[in-house]
Amino acid sequence: MNQPFRTLGVAPNAWTVNNAIADITRLQKTPQPVILSTETKTLRLDLAKSAILVIDMQNDFCHPDGWLAHIGVDVTPARQPIEPLNNLLPELREAGVPVIWLNWGNRPDLLNISAGSRHVYNPTGEGVGLGDPLPTNSARVLMAGSWAAAVVDELEQLPEDICVDKYRMSGFWDTPLDSILRNLGRTTLFFAGVNADQCVLSTLCDANFLGYDCVLVKDCTATTSPEYCWLATLYNVKQCFGFVTDSQGILTALQKSEE
Repeated sequence: MNQPFRTLGVAPNAWTVNNAIADITRLQKTPQPVILSTETKTLRLDLAKSAILVIDMQNDFCHPDGWLAHIGVDVTPARQPIEPLNNLLPELREAGVPVIWLNWGNRPDLLNISAGSRHVYNPTGEGVGLGDPLPTNSARVLMAGSWAAAVVDELEQLPEDICVDKYRMSGFWDTPLDSILRNLGRTTLFFAGVNADQCVLSTLCDANFLGYDCVLVKDCTATTSPEYCWLATLYNVKQCFGFVTDSQGILTALQKSEE
């Protein structure tokens, strides 16, 4: 006697199986097409195949008591995405778009971090670098589970959101991000967070190289680097790697899809 079917995996990359049959057809999710205006083209995209990556909106990069501020960086620009993200993320969640928090959170032993990577953040070896305690609160710099690596309090994380630790500027290197996206069937990625010209761009480039469709959300992204770095990032995304829009463009697309 055949047993009832059970689901193995995460839709749409899921099988249904029992003792005799494995159905590997992988039922697809119902399409949710929307029309999105960008700075170069109008896109017709499927929300059922989309996700948003919120990159490094964490205390070490965005809080006045965090690591960047400790080494003398003005983190005011890094806080600019907070308000537009708070307006956008609830609407994306409502539309079934996964919110993926991609935070720099190292292993406590730093065994997967090279000397070259550590040198970037502590060039003399005498400063406060990766894994060292911050003088203000003893939180360990960019360490998974520490205050330093936590998302800023102003941004709400919900239980259904997905959290991924990264260990380089790119969120794809040495992480499960690609596997998670492929299991979820998400091929169109919105990019938000900081720093636009460093971790956001590195992750976006790798996504492009892996075949994902990339959309940078301009007002949900920022950098503490000089203005020319920001302008070069926008140019390169539009020229080579994807598209640029803003949160209002996405909200308008969502609203029209409901009419």
